[in-house]
Amino acid sequence: MPTTHRRTRRRLLAAALAAPLAPLAPLARAQPAWPARPVRLVVPSGAGGPTDTFARLFAEQFAKAFGQQFVIDNKPGANGIIGNDLVAKAAPDGHTLLFTYAAAVAVNHALVPKLPYDALKDLQPIAQIGAGGNLLVVTADFPAKTLREFVDLMKANPDRHDYASWGVGSGGHLAMEALKMQAGLQLRHVPYKTVPQIFPDLFGGVVKVAFVDTTTSMPHIRSGKIRPLVVSGSRRVPALPELPTMTEAGYKFDVDAWYGMFAPAGTPMAIVRRVNEEVNRFLASAEMRSRFTTLNMADPPIKTVEQFAQTLRDDVQAWGAVIRAANIKPEN
Repeated sequence: MPTTHRRTRRRLLAAALAAPLAPLAPLARAQPAWPARPVRLVVPSGAGGPTDTFARLFAEQFAKAFGQQFVIDNKPGANGIIGNDLVAKAAPDGHTLLFTYAAAVAVNHALVPKLPYDALKDLQPIAQIGAGGNLLVVTADFPAKTLREFVDLMKANPDRHDYASWGVGSGGHLAMEALKMQAGLQLRHVPYKTVPQIFPDLFGGVVKVAFVDTTTSMPHIRSGKIRPLVVSGSRRVPALPELPTMTEAGYKFDVDAWYGMFAPAGTPMAIVRRVNEEVNRFLASAEMRSRFTTLNMADPPIKTVEQFAQTLRDDVQAWGAVIRAANIKPEN
């Protein structure tokens, strides 16, 4: 057989053999569509709180972006552990996600010795939402006007003083313990269940000092009922631009509070990155930046999946150092 005919025959034979396989190639590469059904968005706190409010904003945005409903499932209890555990044990298919807050993940990991899950192994970080601190406030008649004056006053009157926060292991509790250790202060912690419960006792002089959040405290600061001395975290408060951070005031503590999204470990990274991209796109929008300003929160940082995972690891170490040094134990 002539050489030209042999080459032609080989090409035709190769084409015939490949033809039945060609339709299979797209099928081999195809991935199941996500989301294939409504997504359960677990919030480890009650309806109406700040975590729930932000979660509902993002659920609405996700429904528009992904074409499926994101259904809020409030699972409060045990300082966020119940909701976190539910997601940690869920199927890693992207149809159960977690919208939580820093203390429920990073602080609990360092504070609670026998968690039913491992936050660093069983939860896949997706995206950080916001970053900020909490306010050290005093009553209107309190003599100290700055953090330095506060420290000097506490040292000049070494009898035990009280301060309030919204619970053992809360951001306010740990920020004050960090200040106490650095400044050599003695103050007794009075834990409340929520920040709003603290304000009546501040106004009535039952307690003179407290750590509170930056959002619910602003009306009372503007009315002159309480006075801020400093803010924890890495950023100043937008509505109080002259108020220094603890680090700027000479006592290093720049660990931020944040909201964050997580998935069960093992969730396909393609899904994780899609959600991260949508979160960051929404965070960069004028709508969300306006909402952050309204809530007296600094512009949110835009982080990749890997950057948020590193933030979580860093925060576990930072909170853990304070918890161990102050010998803080979880409430029974």
